[in-house]
Amino acid sequence: MQIGQLAQHTGVAIDTVRYYERQGLLPPPQRRASGYRQYGEQDISRLRFIRRAKDLGFSLQEIQDLLRLSASEDADRAEVRALAQHRLADIEHKMRNLEAMRATLANLVSHCSGHGSLDNCPIIESLLGVELKP
Repeated sequence: MQIGQLAQHTGVAIDTVRYYERQGLLPPPQRRASGYRQYGEQDISRLRFIRRAKDLGFSLQEIQDLLRLSASEDADRAEVRALAQHRLADIEHKMRNLEAMRATLANLVSHCSGHGSLDNCPIIESLLGVELKP
């Protein structure tokens, strides 16, 4: 199959397929005599693996590590689990930061009437570093 068909089967843009090839996540495809890239079922599976890993927040380097581990007969689950634990900890950290941002914005919005001039606007003042008055 050609690159467009691969992209369609996996829901990944053609440019993304080419990017993954340049990054070494996908092996260089075989070429037809015409020069067109030729892909097979293994490429579909690998690209779906990459896409699912990206959806879980794994970096390209982590995905490369996961691909390497999944292809290794000597690898064990501890290495895969460690990568997943690291990703989980990063997501939990981001969630805490997002929750703090949400709380701050909710507080600012609750202190802003939403009408009138910008004089003493709690949102603008907060962004300027002025303390909110209770």
